[in-house]
Amino acid sequence: MYQFDTQKRVHYGETDKMGYLYYGHYAAYFEIGRVETIRSLGLSYKDMEDEHGIWLPVVSLETRFVRPAYYDDLLTIHTEIRRLPDNHIIFHTDILNPNKKLCAAGRVRLCFFDAKAKKVVPAPAFIMDKLRDYF
Repeated sequence: MYQFDTQKRVHYGETDKMGYLYYGHYAAYFEIGRVETIRSLGLSYKDMEDEHGIWLPVVSLETRFVRPAYYDDLLTIHTEIRRLPDNHIIFHTDILNPNKKLCAAGRVRLCFFDAKAKKVVPAPAFIMDKLRDYF
């Protein structure tokens, strides 16, 4: 398993009238977790797209809301890759409040898509090489 933590502060414009992080923003927080997890492996979405021609479109997204996050909370975005990818990669993400209590949990499944061939492909070797030692 590979895991990585990053942090994000809740901005005022991301909250609803009650001062809670608006539920629609959690998907963007999950994306921050994915992007930073990939970056922690020494890769970037930009390089995957520009240099390797690989896109990672979202296939499915599941979210479970447990407790609210509030304006100005510094949240921890804990992201895990629990199994080696095949044609898909799954990111499990927990959003934790400053007291390390779970606010929301999500599971995002993405496929590896060859931009030139316009088709789903197996996980590229450059990604597998980065992950293999963790499994």
